[in-house]
Amino acid sequence: MENRSNLIKDIITPSISLPIFSVIIATYNRSHLLKRALDSLIKQTESDWEAIIIDDGSTDDTYVSILPYLKLHSEIKYLRIPHCGVVRAKNKGIQVSCGKYITFLDSDDEYHPQHLELRKNFLYQHSSIKFIYGGAKVLGNQYVPDKNDPSTLIHINNCVIGGTFVIERETLLSLKGFRIKIVGSDADLFDRAKKSLIPMKEFRLPTYIYHHENPDSITNHIFQKIK
Repeated sequence: MENRSNLIKDIITPSISLPIFSVIIATYNRSHLLKRALDSLIKQTESDWEAIIIDDGSTDDTYVSILPYLKLHSEIKYLRIPHCGVVRAKNKGIQVSCGKYITFLDSDDEYHPQHLELRKNFLYQHSSIKFIYGGAKVLGNQYVPDKNDPSTLIHINNCVIGGTFVIERETLLSLKGFRIKIVGSDADLFDRAKKSLIPMKEFRLPTYIYHHENPDSITNHIFQKIK
């Protein structure tokens, strides 16, 4: 099998030319869905990005299935870590990233082709903004557990979706990334940024495609338990 250390080396010693976006993709046993996410990333009209796949100790064929992407696209990097959960996996991705802005792509979701380009333009138009959020098309179940009371459900329109976040890297580091929560680590980060008076703005075009019809999603797991 190909030496994975060569793939990790690019993360540890990034090139001098730093990308605008670092796209963090945390994944665990989703090789059958991850390729859809990567295909949507490769099709972006904006090319100034790096992607960091954090494999959270998958036991399926994740590495083998994405190896062709790693060979063909040097901007996609791969790092396997011991299984520790999605929050720690995302934080690891943040640590090894080098883009000006950090954003996310859940391994079971996808981007509209203009997702990154439109967000870059939005950031340039609002140069004081450090954190943008919003702009998702939700497929499937429209309800998620309430972060304040996981035994009840709220409509997803009343929530923030972490995959839509685009955050200046230094700002995200100052917030110390995500904190572990049973539900709502994304909302917790959002709330902390708001309380810290980070300049934030909502992006309304629905270019992040949130596949909530997937029964394997964390919130759908919880949803099944409280039905």
